[in-house]
Amino acid sequence: MTAEPMQAVREFILSRNPKLEDLPSDLDLIDSRAINSLAFVEFIFLLEELTGEPIDPEDVDLDDFRTLDAIAAAFFTKEVAR
Repeated sequence: MTAEPMQAVREFILSRNPKLEDLPSDLDLIDSRAINSLAFVEFIFLLEELTGEPIDPEDVDLDDFRTLDAIAAAFFTKEVAR
């Protein structure tokens, strides 16, 4: 995994949450509302752009979006085939 796509993910989340000063890789982004329902669609578009692959809404598993670690594992590791 390269750090560059995850840096873009981190910047996206921080830009929409100015009160967050730090973004731990294990913070639950959904429960903490760092990614809310309004930003989720835009976030999906960002991930599609970064991965170069479409994300089928039918295949979305919220657990893949819970933490930065989960996002990295689901979308930016070579072992995962989407």
